[in-house]
Amino acid sequence: MSRCNQCKIEVRDDIEICPLCKCVLKKTENVGNTYPNVRISTKKINLIIRIYIFLAILAEVLLVFINYKTFKETYWSVITGGAFLYILIVLKSVFEDSMEYRRKSIIPVITGILYVILIDIMTGFHGWSLNYVLPGGIMLVNTAIIFIMLINSRNWQSYLLFQMITILWSIVPFILYKIGIITYIMVSLVALAYSVFLFLGTMIIGGRRAETELKRRFHVR
Repeated sequence: MSRCNQCKIEVRDDIEICPLCKCVLKKTENVGNTYPNVRISTKKINLIIRIYIFLAILAEVLLVFINYKTFKETYWSVITGGAFLYILIVLKSVFEDSMEYRRKSIIPVITGILYVILIDIMTGFHGWSLNYVLPGGIMLVNTAIIFIMLINSRNWQSYLLFQMITILWSIVPFILYKIGIITYIMVSLVALAYSVFLFLGTMIIGGRRAETELKRRFHVR
């Protein structure tokens, strides 16, 4: 028996792809505790995450107090709070069974980029996070999409929507450049070209299958 984490259904046939959403199925032959449907390991992981949340809150409260008492023009406790939150997001994305693997791969990258931008802002904002880290993160996400497509080659067309999102994301630095927040645009230009050519390459090589996927996504007949 297999399970589709996207549709939340059990599939008894001996197949590897979900008949509904075409995502890769997860084998569940050796699953114990069928009722209630809760694994002991999952309970332990959830307990560890809750303990981490409690300790992180205690630590952050202490750090905020220290920052307040020793304030020297920098709210460095915001950076530590962001670090605790980022670690929590990574833990949940890695160990959360209900989250599909595409999100498991991309969410830590996106939140990591946002955290680096936060560090730049809280340390006086010198622009390096938006000039280099933001477009670098876009290229990293595109590279991750390529690897996931290669691993899940039977369902590669389902990543076209992610590619379109990265194209829109790649346009953001140019908007920031126009309003004067970003001062160096070359890395952003490379990131935009990477996103566009990845999408065009997938569409051209994918042919009718890629076209059908886009029509299905946007409900076009």
